[in-house]
Amino acid sequence: MRVGRHATLVGAAGAALGAVVLAPSAEAQFGGVTCSVLSHHPCAPTVCSPLSRHPCQPQYPFPLGENLQLTIKSAESHEGGKVDPEHKVDTIHDLFVALRACWLPPEQNEAHEGTQMAVRFAFKRTGEIIGEPRVTYATPGIDGDTRKVYRDAITQALDRCTPMPFTTGMGGAIAGRPIAIRYVDNRSKPDAEHHP
Repeated sequence: MRVGRHATLVGAAGAALGAVVLAPSAEAQFGGVTCSVLSHHPCAPTVCSPLSRHPCQPQYPFPLGENLQLTIKSAESHEGGKVDPEHKVDTIHDLFVALRACWLPPEQNEAHEGTQMAVRFAFKRTGEIIGEPRVTYATPGIDGDTRKVYRDAITQALDRCTPMPFTTGMGGAIAGRPIAIRYVDNRSKPDAEHHP
């Protein structure tokens, strides 16, 4: 009788442990396999313990992957304006619209047609930028002065856009995610014949 009761308790405990579902592993995401504490492989991206006092809250993959990439063309942009703190940014689309609206390309007399510059950075959940945005690409052959002009324009655009007024959910989802923006100056220089 004692052995039977012990076996029942062990079996119930084993069933409970086996039923604990952790964060989906890559295998689970693509193969439909449920990750459990009895699995031989660790669960990714979050590892939870059945002995933890807190519930397991898996971190699901970001909908658009780890890198968010955006291209902003100068000819498509409007006047560089500050982001409205009352208009909460709740989606990736809202974020991209705000980043485009904040871009103001250099004045035509300082501009260099065809210049491209890309920066990479990440937001905090509060809408500020973590650290200093890093230039990851600049059109080869442009001189140092032109490079500085575009770098300053990008810095000013990001200053106008921060702090980005994220909703609580969006702030949590975007925090720490790398964002790469490529700025393209595709404006044509005024024709000297028509503008002496």
